[in-house]
Amino acid sequence: MKHPDLQIGVIGSGGRGINLSRNAHQPGRGARIVACCDLSPATLERNRTDFGADLFTTHDYRALLARDLDAVIIATPDFLHEEQALATLALGLPLYLEKPMALSTAACDRILAAAKKHRARLYVGHNMRHMAFVRKMKSLIDDGAIGAVKACWCRHFVGHGGDFYFRDWHAERRYCHGLLLQKAAHDIDVIHWLCGGYSRLVNALGALTLYGDLPGRKSATPGPRKVTAAELHYTLFPPTKMRGLNHRIDVEDLSSMQMRLDNGVFATYAQCHYTPDYWRNYTVIGTEGRLENFGNGEPGTHLRLWNRRASWNPRGDVTHKIPVARGSHGGADPKIVGEFLRFVREGGGTDTSPLAARESIAAGCAATESLRHGGIPQRVPPVPARLAGYFTH
Repeated sequence: MKHPDLQIGVIGSGGRGINLSRNAHQPGRGARIVACCDLSPATLERNRTDFGADLFTTHDYRALLARDLDAVIIATPDFLHEEQALATLALGLPLYLEKPMALSTAACDRILAAAKKHRARLYVGHNMRHMAFVRKMKSLIDDGAIGAVKACWCRHFVGHGGDFYFRDWHAERRYCHGLLLQKAAHDIDVIHWLCGGYSRLVNALGALTLYGDLPGRKSATPGPRKVTAAELHYTLFPPTKMRGLNHRIDVEDLSSMQMRLDNGVFATYAQCHYTPDYWRNYTVIGTEGRLENFGNGEPGTHLRLWNRRASWNPRGDVTHKIPVARGSHGGADPKIVGEFLRFVREGGGTDTSPLAARESIAAGCAATESLRHGGIPQRVPPVPARLAGYFTH
């Protein structure tokens, strides 16, 4: 490192990249955003306001990679991740790659192979591992609060589905593969983390049950469409009133998958994109109790633990209140960026894992294959041993 601060470039500096780059920009305290790449001139202008008039800006990620950088953050749309990650890793640069890692298991393995070949530090942005309620659940489980884990259920109420996922490129298979990959990647990763294993057999059912029939679609435009802030209507309900959705919708808005993990745990994940509320509920069941979250970091978020016999006990036997954390995504963004910056400087272990990120994609891809072929069970291939060793040392 030639500078007192890490020199960081951001590819995809709008949208998700805004939160990541603002957390990473710590001039005089160890890190500085020095280059931004985005297709939007307005985004680049905002970047110059945030990070200084001397910021290098470009529409071409290759021009950014030609700069003198210590690390790169990629926060572009999913379908661009593989190409841009491979180009970054080929330079040996430490990389923060936003989830989902890529759109296929094979693509994830190519990214892992590139990191191994070029001895580059790869970090994937599964920020839910840094959310306070998830970390508390993990701590309680690891401490034996519910005994040996045997089952996990996740219900995902995606109340803003019609705003976030069916107005733009997320609605098209060619750009996101499916929402059991794009949206569920977080939850599959959390299920794997809480349960201490990876999915090896999955099946799924689902369909496009609501948004495909709504009128008033946007006209087709060349390339992937990006939603604008003016199109978001967070208070509009019921979802049958939604208009101006993407011209093509061929991903499912309702789906569920079952998983058998390599340690014998059985898990279930269910996702609906037109609920009135927007949050995730995990239930983890062990040999000595069960644990459940209520809220995802908002005021009042708490965990309930049941470890005594009862016919009906809605309050549980023990309640753990979760303090509200400062920062975006329930306080997870400052923590995950901080861990990445430490990883760039020092290496060492991290709470996120490229192997785990790949496993979440592999499970999501296999589940999507099952869903689109009548629910036929699909085996999930493990990470090739030649790659796994590099990321476990």
